[in-house]
Amino acid sequence: MFKKKLLVLLLMVVSLSNNAQENQKKKVTNKGKFFAYWGWNWASYSDSNIRFKGENYDFTLQDVKAQDTPSAFTFKKYFGITNLTKPQTNARIGYFFKENYTISLGVDHMKYVVNNDQFVGIDGTIDIGNTTYDGVYNGEQIQLTEDFLRLEHTDGLNYVNIQLYRFDDVSSWFGVDSESFQINITEGFGAGILYPKTDTSLLGLDRHDDYHISGYGLSAGFGLNVTFLKHFFIQADLKGAI
Repeated sequence: MFKKKLLVLLLMVVSLSNNAQENQKKKVTNKGKFFAYWGWNWASYSDSNIRFKGENYDFTLQDVKAQDTPSAFTFKKYFGITNLTKPQTNARIGYFFKENYTISLGVDHMKYVVNNDQFVGIDGTIDIGNTTYDGVYNGEQIQLTEDFLRLEHTDGLNYVNIQLYRFDDVSSWFGVDSESFQINITEGFGAGILYPKTDTSLLGLDRHDDYHISGYGLSAGFGLNVTFLKHFFIQADLKGAI
């Protein structure tokens, strides 16, 4: 009887020892790691109030609707070296300064196109010698025909930003216990500047098309990160910004 109990005890100790070794082996650490990624995005925009100010005009358009313009997928357009910046893209490089926290620098390259022919409210004055549009406005409706306004950021509504994000390994929620495959949820905040290339024509005046700093942005988001073979990952994020 004593030998049987001793045998069972030894087996239990060996089993616990092996489990401890396996758990230690499968523990993945993040602190000190660098990471980088390149990806693509789809965007949607709330209605905007846009002010236009020049030598002979100063007016605001109310509740202007705009949309993004994601490129139709082709392998060459999305993966060709000369076309990398043509779709709506995201690029980022970051560092795990703590086990669960990252700081990163990146660019969200979106596209913003004002919908033509929509009716919007207008407040302000126009006095450019154009009998069609000259006047004082106080909430009247005006149609955004191409001879009045064409406005887009198709070379980028570029949000250059720094992000602070937290990563949490939730692999155990799905019964996954492997050093080669992890499932993480991410959440955090960002802040940065807007550096678009504005392509616009207004009231028949000269076309305007250049890069410029147009303001700042604040963002928050969360996402899902799937890391495999320790060095590769796929990540999807949902982000909102103002």
